[in-house]
Amino acid sequence: MISKTINLTLKVWRQSRGEKKGRLETYHAKDISVDMSFLEMIDVVNEDLTKNRNEPIAFDHDCREGICGMCGAVINGRAHGHEKETTLCQLHMRHFSDNDTIVIEPWRSRAFPLIKDLIVDRSAMDKIIQAGGYISVNTGGATDANALPISREIAETAFNAAACIGCGACVAACPNASAMLFVSAKVSHLAVLPQGRPEAAKRVQAMVRQMDECGFGNCSNEAECEMECPKGISIVEIARLNREFLKAEFS
Repeated sequence: MISKTINLTLKVWRQSRGEKKGRLETYHAKDISVDMSFLEMIDVVNEDLTKNRNEPIAFDHDCREGICGMCGAVINGRAHGHEKETTLCQLHMRHFSDNDTIVIEPWRSRAFPLIKDLIVDRSAMDKIIQAGGYISVNTGGATDANALPISREIAETAFNAAACIGCGACVAACPNASAMLFVSAKVSHLAVLPQGRPEAAKRVQAMVRQMDECGFGNCSNEAECEMECPKGISIVEIARLNREFLKAEFS
């Protein structure tokens, strides 16, 4: 069976360094298999650019399985593209049509300084996680930890929040470039578990403080973050973060 192919016009943001002026450049992607992922399509374009002695498009990627959070770009104005709960590496070209024009831009945020083309520095998110520290509660071995009485509802709540891969789509989608969905997911998945409660107040204060220091904007409850999150994390987690923070501040 012969795979269907499509031809595309790409308008890609090119910028050699963060302090340099950037621009959109037009490329033509020909005979692209609809079975390819979006990143594989860029690989093909880069091969052609390299053969013609042109600078390839710089973009972030790693696992290409939708679990590492490395890939990310704004596709036609949508973080990770228009498919719901999909990372850029798992967005397939069958979701586009022949002769489509696709605009590809990097994440836009003061906290994510641009490095080159579609690559931004997302180390601010690592700093927030580091600020949260570790759980110091000694639960013993695996058998002891599994013996702790945790309801299924609590376990699923923690698991859903822990699904965050830290890709930054929530920041890119937010009009204020807020990291509240990311921070709330990292706070929630520990705050609801008994192992995380002893240090919950210290953790949420440190992470929110670091978020502000990194230059992320304030949450305005417009829910674009929830819409674009590739793991479907709900803004309910932001409400939990706010409650945890207020309890910590006034306790």
